[in-house]
Amino acid sequence: MTTVEEKTEAPAIDMDKLMEFVGKFVGDLGATIGAGNVLLGERLGLYRALAASPGDARSVAAATDTDPRYVDEWLRGQAAGGYIQYDAASSTYSMTPEQAFALTDPSGPVFLPGAYELALGALKAQHHIEESFRTGAGYGWGQHDEDVFNGCERFFRPGYLMHLLTEWIPALDSVQAKLEQGASVADLGCGHGASTLLMAGAFPKSTFVGSDYHTGSIEAARERAEDAGVGERVRFEVASAQELSASGLDLVTTFDCLHDMGDPLAAAQHVRRSLAADGTWLIVEPAAGDTVESNLNPVGRVFYSFSTYLCVPNAMSQPGGYALGAQAGEAAIRQVVTDAGFTRFRRVAETPFNNVYEARP
Repeated sequence: MTTVEEKTEAPAIDMDKLMEFVGKFVGDLGATIGAGNVLLGERLGLYRALAASPGDARSVAAATDTDPRYVDEWLRGQAAGGYIQYDAASSTYSMTPEQAFALTDPSGPVFLPGAYELALGALKAQHHIEESFRTGAGYGWGQHDEDVFNGCERFFRPGYLMHLLTEWIPALDSVQAKLEQGASVADLGCGHGASTLLMAGAFPKSTFVGSDYHTGSIEAARERAEDAGVGERVRFEVASAQELSASGLDLVTTFDCLHDMGDPLAAAQHVRRSLAADGTWLIVEPAAGDTVESNLNPVGRVFYSFSTYLCVPNAMSQPGGYALGAQAGEAAIRQVVTDAGFTRFRRVAETPFNNVYEARP
């Protein structure tokens, strides 16, 4: 008996839907290659020159000691992307106050180039992450390119500048008064120490210890503490969250790092043991809902993508192999906290990029 295989017809293609998807692809491709151009604008001073004085390629190049032909192409691309303005009548370029605010001040509360630096730094590990997909092996934070460490600080620091002292700490029960009177604080996963030094500058009667398992970041944090003149009240040590040596602490903080840890439960248990009886754990995590569908939005896309390259591989590289991921959500964080023995947990603040929680013994 001869069997004739049935041919399956290909599904019909709706050309309107196809073109809509291609349009999305074009936007994403432009954003991808545009990331490098944003960093060129920041590192070469092109944005700052343009914000100071609108002009053309020749004037911007003269102000930045760059080549006008390269600058001309850069200006056109930036205008096409909506990052700067173009006046066809005068053939000149300019920036709105909002564009200049977001692109030219690394010490301000909104600074976008740092996010691009972090993203491009993470993408340099492309081949290593491919291998991790195949093997299930981790890829540690310290294995990444230097741009990841610098970009991470420059991505998150503006949010801390805007919210930490004015909103997050005041939202905690009795913590601000303790810090003003003199408290002992540990900042776990501190990276370059941006959050630690921000708190130390605001509360001169308190003492701080920042820790991170990445040696290079701690070395940078120590240099910044000396530059800030707070070295006598702030120390930085190379240690994981489970190796925190202090005890009787009034406040422990984790800024955007609990989800990066290979064993967040063990870290939470150690935080619990390190706190005083009336101490507080401030937990800052990426903004996320508790379900996949609640995170299918532009912010979720950003954090899932970063998490694929940074957070999950880093957690998988550590003992425990328990990877929360950057979009864990409040329920998952609550579970870790309560399993560690904390009896009080609440969300105290939120921003477009972060959820902020308070945990008490």
